[in-house]
Amino acid sequence: MKKLAGTCIFLLLLVFIPFAQKKHSFSLSSNDFLLDGKSFQFISGEMHPARIPKEYWRHRIQMAKAMGCNTIAAYIFWNYHETKRGVFDFKSENRDIASFIKICQQEGMWVLIRPGPYVCAEWDFGGLPAYLLKIPDLKIRCMDTRYMNAVTVYINHLAKEIAPLQFTRGGPILMVQLENEYGSFGNDKQYLAELKRLWLKNGITVPFYTADGPTPFMLEAGTVEGAAIGLDSGSSDADFEFAKKKYPNVPSFSSETYPGWLTHWGEKWARPDTNDLKKEIEFLLKNKKSFNLYVIHGGTNFGFTAGANAFSPTQYQPDITSYDYDAPVNEQGRPTPKYFMIRNLVSKYVNYTIPEPPAPIPAIEIPPIQMRATNSIWHHLPSPIYSPQPKPMEAFDQNQGLILYRTRLIGHKGGKLTITEPHDYALVFLNHKFIDTVFRNGGKWSIDLPKPGDIVNDPVLEILVEGMGHINFAQYMIDRKGITDRVTLNGMTLMNWEIFPLQMDYGFVEEAARPSAGWVDDKQGVFFEGHFDLSATGDTYFDMSNYSKGMVYVNGHNLGRYWSIGPQQRLYCPASWLKKGNNEIIVFDLHQLKEAMISGKTTLE
Repeated sequence: MKKLAGTCIFLLLLVFIPFAQKKHSFSLSSNDFLLDGKSFQFISGEMHPARIPKEYWRHRIQMAKAMGCNTIAAYIFWNYHETKRGVFDFKSENRDIASFIKICQQEGMWVLIRPGPYVCAEWDFGGLPAYLLKIPDLKIRCMDTRYMNAVTVYINHLAKEIAPLQFTRGGPILMVQLENEYGSFGNDKQYLAELKRLWLKNGITVPFYTADGPTPFMLEAGTVEGAAIGLDSGSSDADFEFAKKKYPNVPSFSSETYPGWLTHWGEKWARPDTNDLKKEIEFLLKNKKSFNLYVIHGGTNFGFTAGANAFSPTQYQPDITSYDYDAPVNEQGRPTPKYFMIRNLVSKYVNYTIPEPPAPIPAIEIPPIQMRATNSIWHHLPSPIYSPQPKPMEAFDQNQGLILYRTRLIGHKGGKLTITEPHDYALVFLNHKFIDTVFRNGGKWSIDLPKPGDIVNDPVLEILVEGMGHINFAQYMIDRKGITDRVTLNGMTLMNWEIFPLQMDYGFVEEAARPSAGWVDDKQGVFFEGHFDLSATGDTYFDMSNYSKGMVYVNGHNLGRYWSIGPQQRLYCPASWLKKGNNEIIVFDLHQLKEAMISGKTTLE
């Protein structure tokens, strides 16, 4: 019996040990990637664990495999794992990076890790932690000692999660990227070399790669000796020929081939041409070029994780909450026509069997929910912090949310009010009455402040500011939130401010949204609450088209921002955040005073 039991245990182990736990070799030749000594073309689909509910990780990986991919690329967002300085989280919710990588392995997929420290990705501050912005003269992505000390701590912690999962130790990780598109930002080669040294010191032994635009100056500034050359994107013979001529000893690949594109608030939905994509992928397949589709599935910028773009000092383009990206697998995990086009194309060139896609995740409609206005943010302000001049959120260890500035007008009582600079969306009140909004984009930061009828007493000026995402790309990433310098009235600098940081985390929102006696809905900044019953759960999109601008919380989860300027009017809610029976929805709206219905839809549009 003992012998039989031992045999059974051995057979069970054989069943449950994934194929890739056998150690493989992977290396770079001058022309190719070599897996077990043979030329290997990876066809990678990128997705980001932080943008996908953990319950759906396996489904999305299976979707990538069923499109013909043999590899998954994944950004890791530093600020998603170190939300407070020195406190790291690699376990809660969808932060368990090691589990994500292990699921990839179980599904027979190789992995490319993109750990930053800077990643871009249309993610808040490009993945860098906002606590760095508390340093007044901070310089990022270079050998600034303060920055590098934080980077070192991050790499020390992350390496413990990913080092055991390298192919050299039986795992699926083939390569690790150094920084990201550095040639678009700076030219500190010492910085890049130091990143490589830190990873090596922490036990990362797989090959490295870089990713840069296929132009001479970007590649010269962004590459690292001995690392594979990623091209964002590599789409022509000329791109690859230049890389080969410049870097003859390592292979190159298309590290970001774009099947979709990002969308900002106020724009039309990005819908790149599918015919151009087909030609580009066919070129890569025909010429046996490895490539990574950025992204195969985008997911969602839940909460306050969406970033922003800016290419001039007065430009500001915040990203929408959805990261659907017009990707082959849409935000809810469904295949699009683009998905099947790529699947059919890949099947003509690969020598392995492509499985059928997994069953879709059910989606449900929710009948209109009766909402009611329950309270105002003005009735739940924390104790004020005094400051001679306004300070940004980061000075108070706040990342995003809202921040209120209050002072009294002494001297000038009305005239031209200028906020320098409003980051990012401000509501101005005089004697508790709403006057106007100031949006950062475009540099028009002045409004006309009327003189109050009674000027015997010093009128109260209040400025409520919403941070809408730290800039994540290019030269203007030092992007603190709130009021970053001063406020003037007819050129006079206004002094002596009370400041109220408002994190807008669920704990605060739940308390502030409770009905209380004595409040009236005559001042912008109102909470609305509703309840709805479900007999069965499923994914849904909450339609916010009857509201103006704000944020939505369902059963304690922050779904993200909405804004009536569009294009996004519906916010994705995964089934795992809903429950059978009674569910709660809380809305905070910056402008709306009266309640309106909210319903659940099955699609983004």
